[in-house]
Amino acid sequence: MFSGAQVSLYPMSDSFVGVITNAVGALDRHRDSLRIETDDVSTLLVGPPETLFTAMQEMFVAAAASGAHCVLSAAISRGCPGEPDDPICVSAALTSGFSPLDERKAAAIEAVRQSADTRQPAVAQFSLYVMGTDDHMDEIYGCIDFLKQSGVFTGSKHFCTKLGGDAGAIFGALREAFCRFGHPDAHITLDVTVSANSPSLA
Repeated sequence: MFSGAQVSLYPMSDSFVGVITNAVGALDRHRDSLRIETDDVSTLLVGPPETLFTAMQEMFVAAAASGAHCVLSAAISRGCPGEPDDPICVSAALTSGFSPLDERKAAAIEAVRQSADTRQPAVAQFSLYVMGTDDHMDEIYGCIDFLKQSGVFTGSKHFCTKLGGDAGAIFGALREAFCRFGHPDAHITLDVTVSANSPSLA
């Protein structure tokens, strides 16, 4: 299995360089469990989803703590047939079998409720893509039903679902969507945008 994300961070601030470098620095504690490569467009994170989403959350919260309007954009993927398996990506979340959909929804709801509070309000929108299976819409509808009960669902939009609340719960919901919907061996992607401190909310 291969799982990872290409992440770009956009702080709307004159001091954007410091905001970005500080946020990327928040990834340092994960360098033993993630492969991290930063270039002039994005930061690649490769590793198990449990660490992947924690690292993205910490990166985003570090940037948002600046008070500037910050947006994180990420393309997140697991099981891509074009990527080789990587031992660093081995994950208990993806090797524990494939239980019935209702059981997975209940487990996902409980996991989000257990998310640590970061005290950073945020909003997000994302789309889940379940590829290579005939039951992909059942999995997507199951994910949407989970989100509606997760405490962070704020509405449906064209092509995506909108979330709002504490950043910890939002990234928890994204992690659960990524890990629990679609077969553990399926190719799954998320298209994610997370925002904090938007002037639109003023």
